[in-house]
Amino acid sequence: MMKDILSSTGDNRAIVIGAGLGGLSAAMRLGAKGYAVTVLDKLDRVGGRGSSLTQGGHRFDLGPTIVTVPQVYEKLWAACGRDFHADVDLRPLTPFYEIRWPDGSHFTVNGDTEEMAAEVARLSPGDVKGYRQFLRDSHARYKLGFEGMVAQPMHRIWETVKVLPQFAKLRADRSILGLAKARVKDERLRMALSFHPLFIGGDPRKVTSIYALVSYLEKEFGVHYAMGGVQAIADAMADVVRSQCGTVRLGQHVERIAIRDGAAQGVTLKNGQTLAAPLVISNADAGHTYGTLLRDAPRKRWTDAKLQKRRWSMGLFVWYFGTAGTRDKWADVGHHTILSGPRYDGLLRDIFQRGKLADDMSLYVHRPSVTDPSVAPAGGDTFYALSPVPHLGHRNPVDWPTEKLRYQGKVAMVLDTLIPGFREHLTTDLIYTPEDFRDRYLSPHGSGFSLEPRILQSAWFRPHNISEEAKGLFLVGAGTHPGAGVPGVVSSAEVLGKLVPDAPFTPSLKMAAE
Repeated sequence: MMKDILSSTGDNRAIVIGAGLGGLSAAMRLGAKGYAVTVLDKLDRVGGRGSSLTQGGHRFDLGPTIVTVPQVYEKLWAACGRDFHADVDLRPLTPFYEIRWPDGSHFTVNGDTEEMAAEVARLSPGDVKGYRQFLRDSHARYKLGFEGMVAQPMHRIWETVKVLPQFAKLRADRSILGLAKARVKDERLRMALSFHPLFIGGDPRKVTSIYALVSYLEKEFGVHYAMGGVQAIADAMADVVRSQCGTVRLGQHVERIAIRDGAAQGVTLKNGQTLAAPLVISNADAGHTYGTLLRDAPRKRWTDAKLQKRRWSMGLFVWYFGTAGTRDKWADVGHHTILSGPRYDGLLRDIFQRGKLADDMSLYVHRPSVTDPSVAPAGGDTFYALSPVPHLGHRNPVDWPTEKLRYQGKVAMVLDTLIPGFREHLTTDLIYTPEDFRDRYLSPHGSGFSLEPRILQSAWFRPHNISEEAKGLFLVGAGTHPGAGVPGVVSSAEVLGKLVPDAPFTPSLKMAAE
């Protein structure tokens, strides 16, 4: 049907809403197919949640910091006839990260199986056998969930139905925390093996055990850092789009998607300007796409009532700060550190179920200056500390104007256990709460990662890459299949590439390319 629409009009124009990593990946894929692409974004930098902000000489990665599965980028660049590694300087990290607990114990993660087994034995000798079984579990789930589903279209229910027997065999109904509890007895190891879904917005108590595949991804493909941060990847993507004769327009707020006779016609900007195209790809949050950008169009599946019934990922409190004269301090603090709080199950319940801002917390601490000195002035450090918190959609949402500074003080007390005395060296800082995620990224309820990746909000049950609400409308990014996390977001554009035909031949495009 899409091919018929484009062929009949001979129109090769495409509009991408959002210059996040999903939108830029989509623009690259479409450019490689011969489309004249225009990318629109309300921010002043490309990258969306993967963008950065520079303040006081410190460059802060605002969102994702960990690069896994470099192959998804290599495939994307190759589809455009380019070499990813010629455009982006990717550095493998060893160790990957360290987890620390309040009792002083720690767990250092890398990709060597025997070294990891020794780490397990150091914490809990009786759990080594169970840990090795968990690795086998992780590999099996990778084969099904990543190799088998991530880059495949899931808009037909049969694609999900046909994998149900394998899901049943792998006990996809069991949560990842449930799987960890079945394999190891030590509470610290249960946390270490099950926390990964938090980085895509999921509650480990509820998210399917299929997400244990992340442990295999880390082991097999490593953990990397892009010099210049994820912003450098986004900038390189935008450069590829421009090299394909595409256009990236920043500071452009899309007000609505124009629909006529059930087909996308283009978009209307907040300033009243209209842009026409028969192909529209939304990298905006799926909830914003359907609830706001299509608010004037009839909707069959993603009505306001249905959107209100969805479960959204948690919010994030992120404190970005710079320090001076500290590059040689805290020598034991690496690039990525996780400070686990005194509770795990209970804290998850507070965040996801009760919507309560707890007094205790777990933190992810990013210190890129140990790898990339360019993020800070000479001798200084750049940090961010991230705490999962409730989103704004709970019955009694957190009053962030009141709680922001109080919670910051509690975060500072926890950080003092890792980087003692850091407040004496502060030079600049800023804080993002779920309200900032709502306003900056137009994220429903200020959620950090769009829809929560529960089993009935995944694959066919998630908003489809090809919209059922309008012909010529497609979705990419965290809120659609395959889901949040940078590899998933980039892979959503690979799915798009399988759904959208090559552009109709236009002499003007051929001349521009020459």
